[in-house]
Amino acid sequence: MAPKTVRKLLADTLEDLSEQDLQKFRHQLVDRRGEPRVRLRRVEGKDFLVLTDVLVSTFTEKGAVPVAVEVLRDIDCNQDAERLEEEVAKQSSGSSDEKHFVDKHKCQLISRVSNVGPILDELLEKNVIQQETYDKIRALATSQEKMRELFSTSLKASETCKDIFYEILKKNEPYLVDDLQRQ
Repeated sequence: MAPKTVRKLLADTLEDLSEQDLQKFRHQLVDRRGEPRVRLRRVEGKDFLVLTDVLVSTFTEKGAVPVAVEVLRDIDCNQDAERLEEEVAKQSSGSSDEKHFVDKHKCQLISRVSNVGPILDELLEKNVIQQETYDKIRALATSQEKMRELFSTSLKASETCKDIFYEILKKNEPYLVDDLQRQ
């Protein structure tokens, strides 16, 4: 059986939502603070297939999944979010031998990320980590301990979590990410 595409995985997830949850999904997608923004007229009254097209055309296939997961978590469809993350991780791990940037540079990231606070704040905001994990990591003494704990807990969850972490790293540690990409 051929692996499902990201578009198909997104469509299946949205199709499984109740009409009420689909309505909440549309509303929350429009209400998102992150860029790029989705306009109401693009999603108002639209079905799951159109929503899938809007997600992929607005955020690209790679970026659509983290946004969908974020919105699903915001509307308390956590099980659907988790299932989507797992399915995408399963598909991507089967289709590529290439290691994720975060896995490939784990040791360097542990030793070189210096300002962990803002990264943790964004991971909490995007529901990659929960408050309890956030508090536990913040209480650690050194940046290296914080990064090790982050890798041993939340970044093991899925490729989507790693993708979100990578995007946050690019924003908060651009020179480090640039240096590691050139290696």
